[in-house]
Amino acid sequence: MRLFKFIIVVFLSFTSCKAQNVPTGINDKIETLQNLIKKAEKKGIDVLKEKTTIRTAEIFLKFANWDEKNVETNVTFFKKVPSYKADAEKLAQDLPAFERKEIYLMLDKAESNLRKLISKEIYRKPSPNVDWTKVNVEGDQITYNNRPVFLTDYTWKPDGKLYNEYHGNQDGFFLTPSQVIDSNGTVNPRVINELDSKADGSIGFIFMNHKNVPDWTTKKYGEGFKMREDTYTAYDIDNPGARELQKYLLGAVVPKMAGKKYTQLGYMLCNEPHFYAYSDKTKKKKPWASGPVSEYTIAKFKDWLQHKHHGISELNRIWRTNFTSFETITANIPLDISLKGTPIWYDWVAFNMDRVTEWYTFLKDEVKTHDPEAKVHLKIMPNLWTNNMRAHGIDFEALTDLSDIIGNDSGADHKYTWGKPHEWQKKYAFEWRELCMGYDFLKSVSSDKINFNSELHYLSTVRSRDLYLDPSYARATFWLAHSYGMTASQIWFWPRKADGEVTDRAGKGYAGSNNQQPRVTNEVAMTLIDLNTNAEAIMAMQRQRKPIRLFYSKTSAINNGNHMDNQFKMYEALHFEGTPLGFVTQNIIKKQDNSNWNVVVVYNTPNVTKGELQSLQNYLDNGGTVILDNKSLLKDEYGQALLELKASKGILIMLNSVLEIKNKVLSILKDKNSLPEVKVEETNTIGTKGCIWKVIKNEAGNNVLSVVNVGKSDATLNITLNGSDAIICKDLIDGIEVSKTPVLKPFDVYFVEITKN
Repeated sequence: MRLFKFIIVVFLSFTSCKAQNVPTGINDKIETLQNLIKKAEKKGIDVLKEKTTIRTAEIFLKFANWDEKNVETNVTFFKKVPSYKADAEKLAQDLPAFERKEIYLMLDKAESNLRKLISKEIYRKPSPNVDWTKVNVEGDQITYNNRPVFLTDYTWKPDGKLYNEYHGNQDGFFLTPSQVIDSNGTVNPRVINELDSKADGSIGFIFMNHKNVPDWTTKKYGEGFKMREDTYTAYDIDNPGARELQKYLLGAVVPKMAGKKYTQLGYMLCNEPHFYAYSDKTKKKKPWASGPVSEYTIAKFKDWLQHKHHGISELNRIWRTNFTSFETITANIPLDISLKGTPIWYDWVAFNMDRVTEWYTFLKDEVKTHDPEAKVHLKIMPNLWTNNMRAHGIDFEALTDLSDIIGNDSGADHKYTWGKPHEWQKKYAFEWRELCMGYDFLKSVSSDKINFNSELHYLSTVRSRDLYLDPSYARATFWLAHSYGMTASQIWFWPRKADGEVTDRAGKGYAGSNNQQPRVTNEVAMTLIDLNTNAEAIMAMQRQRKPIRLFYSKTSAINNGNHMDNQFKMYEALHFEGTPLGFVTQNIIKKQDNSNWNVVVVYNTPNVTKGELQSLQNYLDNGGTVILDNKSLLKDEYGQALLELKASKGILIMLNSVLEIKNKVLSILKDKNSLPEVKVEETNTIGTKGCIWKVIKNEAGNNVLSVVNVGKSDATLNITLNGSDAIICKDLIDGIEVSKTPVLKPFDVYFVEITKN
């Protein structure tokens, strides 16, 4: 009978949506929740979640009201999305009612939870209501009131208490070349005045844009200065004028920003840098974002070749050419992709990375000339590393090492709005390769830095979107990302004004995104609250020793078209065993303490430089353990045979199949007592593991287990401690005992403290 009454109430509330701006049912829910909040506060119960949920409801009621009055505008946006186009009219008509229904369900869940807290069916630890003006970056964490915290906000979210009190309060400033208004280097007085009057503010970052190049540069620096204008760097970085232009701008503005709170998340040196310079004769269109290079770049390339090859005879031998000098070298840049695997392809791609790294080194040095305490980072797309292509000019390791903050715009796909299915969809509920594998590499390079995802693409991308997205997906991705290293983020995106009007920036990515999804948006906030409540445990997961290291060779990645797919096979096989994974490179082996890991796996890595090979030999000489397959370390960057690794003082194990290597790795860790005390066994209908888990020890000496089901099916777990199932699992979010054999649905997060029974 109670269920029947609930259905009637919900039905009446929803059917009244079109007749009222604010449905009576939602108003009643808000009033009920506010009264419960007062009651809970008197009992000392933390109610940050419920206050946040009410605010989410208030925001999205504005949105629903606007959408009800602007159906045709939303029709236009739905038509921009291939999978929504045919139903655009209906989707736009139904949108206000859908949003109000989501608000009602969100409020009802909050009310139910709060009633359980008041009646002591569940319990809640207090969570900090973070004041963004009083946080600080300290080493690898952001600190508030002497505790680590995690922060998130949204791209383009409006200012004001309504939006900033509970959904992020990030500050910052925008720089762009057009702010230099003449050839004498004068910076727009309006910009200078704005900086002079700008308050210290809250924590934020400086967005360095590289489009909007002023017209005067063409006359001063030459007709070719503006180039690649369809990318985020619309000028020639090798033209000497590029450095002069940035010196004008940075020299005028950085001294005025130095030491301000709104710069603490760093100077973002570039938005999504990419410098593709290749062609593909097999296709009618030029490759995405690929463009030409200038005479300045070609001159640098020749100098690079001379330094690399020393003599022209050596280059001719390797390239199979007959140039008379380095000055006479000719190369048809962009190179065609059919040359991949040849010496000229390797040299061009490696040089392209080096010249881009040199450019950002200059920008970093210029910022620090005027603000020595400044931190810099780049919004690097992790899929430029996790995917196969390497002709983009981005050396992921070098640029991360260069940066003071790990910068990125990590994403995850869940449902595609067009195109063919992908391989991951056979086994997984979402594509986690970029998130997990990318962050494991970043943290292997720079474990001592915060990780700032300045354009987070978990909720949506242009292609991956779902209006009816399960809010649990938001929790799963944000939980994973933070346990894998993310510290702060700016979510893509918030294309509405304060009154709900859709902005001109909405583009093709708006329809079906988070600004139409109250429960998804609220779940992000709820997840951050839970993460901050348990921040010490999450930071311990970020800081875990990574005993297994996969060897990454930039050389093989450049030369072989499917190299990262091959690496992922090994990574995937080891990823669901509860033991942290990492990577090593030539530089990581050279710079870092080799005792940080127990074993290095070299899998399907045919090409390495002599330096890379020597780094592995040095590791063995110092007593390290390497597992090597018969496809690896065969040739150098130019296809010439290499000497074989020698075991020396270490252990060299030859194995070939992924399964053999996995079993041997786990055996080595068992012998080294480096496996977790907790064991998680998984059963599902897919037949391959889908639960990603991590375990750490808390201050009390107990194991804290985090599990996220990324698989397509429900997963039944069996959790034991040192082989015993005489354990108690306490849910750290609800504060109650839960099953040690839980059934996790796709996207479910299971977060418990384990003690002996």
